[in-house]
Amino acid sequence: MTKKPLVRAVLTVFAGAALLGAGYVAGIRHTTTNNHTNTAMAPTAAPSNDEVDTKTGRKVLYWHDPMVPNQHFDKPGKSPFMDMQLEPVYADEGSGTSGIKIDPNLQQNLGIRYATVRRQETSGGFDAVGTTQFDESRSDVVQSRVTGYIDRLYASAPMQRIAKGAPVASLFVPDWLAPQEEYLALKRGGMDDGLLEASRARMRAMSIPDGIIVSLDRTGKAQTHVVLTSPEAGVVSELNVRDGAMVAPGQTLAKIAGLSTLWLIVEIPEAQALSVQPGMSVEATFAGDPTRHFSGRIREILPGISSTSRTLQARLEIDNASLGLTPGMLLRVRVGGQKGVSRLLVPSEAVITTGKRSVVIVKNGDGRLQPATVTVGNDIGNDTEVLSGLNDGDTVVASGQFLIDSEASLKSVLPRLAGSTAASAAMPTSTPAAAAQTYETTGKVEKVTASDITFSHQPVQALGWGAMTMAFGKPAPNAFPNVKAGQTVHFVFKQSDDGYQLTKVEPVGGVQ
Repeated sequence: MTKKPLVRAVLTVFAGAALLGAGYVAGIRHTTTNNHTNTAMAPTAAPSNDEVDTKTGRKVLYWHDPMVPNQHFDKPGKSPFMDMQLEPVYADEGSGTSGIKIDPNLQQNLGIRYATVRRQETSGGFDAVGTTQFDESRSDVVQSRVTGYIDRLYASAPMQRIAKGAPVASLFVPDWLAPQEEYLALKRGGMDDGLLEASRARMRAMSIPDGIIVSLDRTGKAQTHVVLTSPEAGVVSELNVRDGAMVAPGQTLAKIAGLSTLWLIVEIPEAQALSVQPGMSVEATFAGDPTRHFSGRIREILPGISSTSRTLQARLEIDNASLGLTPGMLLRVRVGGQKGVSRLLVPSEAVITTGKRSVVIVKNGDGRLQPATVTVGNDIGNDTEVLSGLNDGDTVVASGQFLIDSEASLKSVLPRLAGSTAASAAMPTSTPAAAAQTYETTGKVEKVTASDITFSHQPVQALGWGAMTMAFGKPAPNAFPNVKAGQTVHFVFKQSDDGYQLTKVEPVGGVQ
């Protein structure tokens, strides 16, 4: 009986120990989880208004990565986006606004020009390109109605110009000789008019022209040659026979394309395909002579979208009575809309297209410049329609797109502007030697190519740079042959039109 209480006591002790252990583990996990959560949220916490830079004594609004200026941090440290330290933004630089401010003298030297975004009433039409073609509805054919032989060919080659009524070919028709001789015999024999009229009807049935029959009564001589002429002034678009060739009834000898009217084929962009209707007005200007204008209305929309140009074709007739145009000419076309449309316009030269998006550099009220992503619409002359991203009255940079590097990487716009501003402040512009000023620092070689060397370098105070990893150009592909990845080096560089270029690289330690 005494064993049962003893067993119960032992079990109670073990159960209590297990509960205490579980509570301890849960508490540790909860604490660790909260610490990780607080650490992850720290970068996005609101910046402190009382932070003061101990080195400069200036009030710090926040820290940020210049490559991602819209992300703010409340403490200094390493950037989560790039291999570089976060940089402070001071209160005396502006009220926390993004962008960069460039000295007015530097703006003048760089040729920066501004334009104002404006809302304007424009026609609902659009610009397009058109080409002239033969008017196929006015093409004529020259055919033979009898069996014969080409005695002489006046049209020598396709695309030869020809006047109306000009000879195309002379045809020898042997079958015409017998009915004509029969008619002359009946006439000489004094036969009555009924037989003569029957003979004439037989000659007409054999496609002998009335002119030859009349000449037969007048001259009394049979004719076996007929000259086929052009029914229209234009060009010989097709020539299907040669001298001496035999022709059969109904065979086409040549095709004549008239030039008094031409077709204008307008290439409609796919984005405008649904807005184009027959009857819309078209104003065309000859690309080779801007003073020559042509007008008309779209007659029909041709079915199908071109798989290569992604355009829809519209067709209309234009007058060419002066024969000044020929097929294949290029015309600038303005297709008129049904009514005016209010559009927000910006100069086309202010829009930077990177391939994935369109960007403009906007000037803020405090004079700072920053990129803004926009959605663009149609081009209206020298302006571009902006659907979103700008407001009426905004000021944008219209020239000076050198702010974008050769790869058009918008992430480097503001750092390059900041570097240019700091460099211009550090280098006096009054001396010729300022253009050749050099900068130096120490860093680790990360990568070596034929065109540049990438360093993880220390801060460059003269340019206002923090520690970062970036590439510097080599003066020549074979420059610095002994520099290898992993070395710690002291290097000197200068600013050039192509970016920052190395002038000296000296190892200061062994391979890391």
